Amino acid sequence: MPHLIIEYSANVADVADVQKLVDVMHDAALATGTAALDALRTRAVARDHYAIADRDPSNKFIAISARLGAGRSDDEIDAFVASLAGALDEFLGDQQKTIMLSVEYQEIDPARRINKNNLRAVVADRSKES
Repeated sequence: MPHLIIEYSANVADVADVQKLVDVMHDAALATGTAALDALRTRAVARDHYAIADRDPSNKFIAISARLGAGRSDDEIDAFVASLAGALDEFLGDQQKTIMLSVEYQEIDPARRINKNNLRAVVADRSKES
């Protein structure tokens, strides 16, 4: 059920490989043990229209929303968010100077969600074939 949604100002692509960012964040989420491989979805969405701080064109943002199902302890959530933030910091390195960063946890209410995951069986079958 975990979702990582990476929103970023389009000018981030001028200084960072966005697909690599998606891969780094996906791997960081998996490494925590909090997100199951057969349920994790990571995606990035460029925002073309934005205003950041003083509107200087060199200003950028990356905002990561981590949406997870209920039932995790505060310690698990804190470690998950810290792991994502650490991976983001490491990925960006010196590029961070003009990038506003945020990582936010959002709990998904199971009573307000309809979810169907057909990939669980497919992923399980693939792992048996390997």
